[in-house]
Amino acid sequence: MDPQSASDATAEGDAALTIESARLARSDRREVLLDVVAGMVAAGDVDEVSMESVADMSGVSRALVYKHFANRRELLSALYERESARLHDELTTAVQAAHDVAGMLRSLVRGALAAQAARGATFAALGQSGGRSAAQRDVQRRRDGRTLRYFTERAVVEFQVDRRVAAAALGIALRAIPAVLAEWRHDPTPEHAMLLEDSYVALAIGGLKELRANA
Repeated sequence: MDPQSASDATAEGDAALTIESARLARSDRREVLLDVVAGMVAAGDVDEVSMESVADMSGVSRALVYKHFANRRELLSALYERESARLHDELTTAVQAAHDVAGMLRSLVRGALAAQAARGATFAALGQSGGRSAAQRDVQRRRDGRTLRYFTERAVVEFQVDRRVAAAALGIALRAIPAVLAEWRHDPTPEHAMLLEDSYVALAIGGLKELRANA
C-alpha cells in the first residue's frame, strides 16, 4: 500500500470511529455527515450524493445515515440550510461592525463577493439539485426584510431622509447584490471584485446623498 492509500485508509477509519462513537452527540454526528456531503458537492459530485454514497464516504452504516435524514433531498436541503445560515451570520457580523452606512454596504457586498468566490459553485449546485426548499426561501425573505429594516434605520439617522425614501433606495441597493455577483462571474478576479465593490458603494451612497439634497 502506497503512503497516500495508507493515509486515506487511516482517514476513513478515523471518520468511522468519529461518527460511530457513542460519545458523539446526535447533532455532532449529523454535522459530520453534512460535512461529507459538502465535500462531495464542492468537488462537483452533487449527482453522486445518495444515502449509500454518504454512508460509504463516511465509513458508517446506511442505517445511521437514515437515522438522521429521510432521503437524498433532505440531505441536500439540510446542507443548503446550514450553509445559508452560516453565510447570513458571517454577513450580519461584518455589517454590524461597520461604523456608517457606506461601511455597512461595503461589508455586505465584499462578503457576498467572497462567498461567491469560495462557495458560489456549492450554492448553485444545491439550488439546481433541489436543495433549496420553499420553506428556506421563506426564511431568506424574512432575513432580507430584517436586513432592509436595519439598513433603513441607520440611513434615516445618518442621512436625515424620510424612512420611506431610505427604505426604497436601500431596497433597490440590496436587491442589486445578485447583479453585482453576476457581473463578477464574467471576470472572477480580485481586481474586478474591488472595482465592483467600489462602484456599488459609490452608486448607493451617491443616491442617498442625492435624495437628501432633493428633500
